[in-house]
Amino acid sequence: MSSLEISSSCFNRETKLPLSPPLVEDSAFEPSRKDIEEVEEKSKDVINFTAEKLSVDEVSQLVISPLCGAVSLFVGTTRNNFEGKKVISLEYEAYLPMAKNEVKKICSDIRQKWPVKHIAVFHRLGLVPVSEASIIIAVSSAHRAASLEAVSYAIDTLKAKVPIWKKEIYEESSSWKGNKECFWVSNN
Repeated sequence: MSSLEISSSCFNRETKLPLSPPLVEDSAFEPSRKDIEEVEEKSKDVINFTAEKLSVDEVSQLVISPLCGAVSLFVGTTRNNFEGKKVISLEYEAYLPMAKNEVKKICSDIRQKWPVKHIAVFHRLGLVPVSEASIIIAVSSAHRAASLEAVSYAIDTLKAKVPIWKKEIYEESSSWKGNKECFWVSNN
C-alpha cells in the first residue's frame, strides 16, 4: 500500500498515513435496496390548480431527485402596479378540464424536447394579493440547461395555450386581461 510520510518537529516520531483506503479482499460491491430504488425512480408530472397560497419550498421538493443535479423554478407573483395604476390583487379563473389537459400536453412536450426527471406546475385560482405567487413551475434534470430551458418553455406555452383568465384589481376599478401570447386573443 502507498503511504505518505510526514515528519515534523511537533511529532516525536515519523507518522505514516495511507494514500488510499485499504481494500478488503473477496468483497464485491452490492448496491443497497435504496440505491436500486433511486436508479428506478419513475418520472412524475404534478399538476395542481388551487385557491390555496402556493409554497415555493413545497413545489420544489416535489421535483428533487438524487438522480438530478438541477432544479429550475419559475415563480410568477402579483406586482403592485400596471401601466401607472396601483394593483391591489389579481384574480384568476380557469376552465379546469381543458387547463389540466393543456398542462399535461406541455409536460409531454417538455419530455420530448429535454431529458428532465420531474415536472411540477402549480397555478393559483381566485384572489392573489400583491407579492404572492400565482404560478410556480419546477423542473428537475441531471444538468441545468435542460431544466432551465424546460421551465422557460413551460411558462411561455402555458401563457399561450392554457385557458386561464386574469383580472387585475386596482384601487378604484378592475380589468380582465388577456395574455398577449394567447392565440384566442385578438391583437388589434
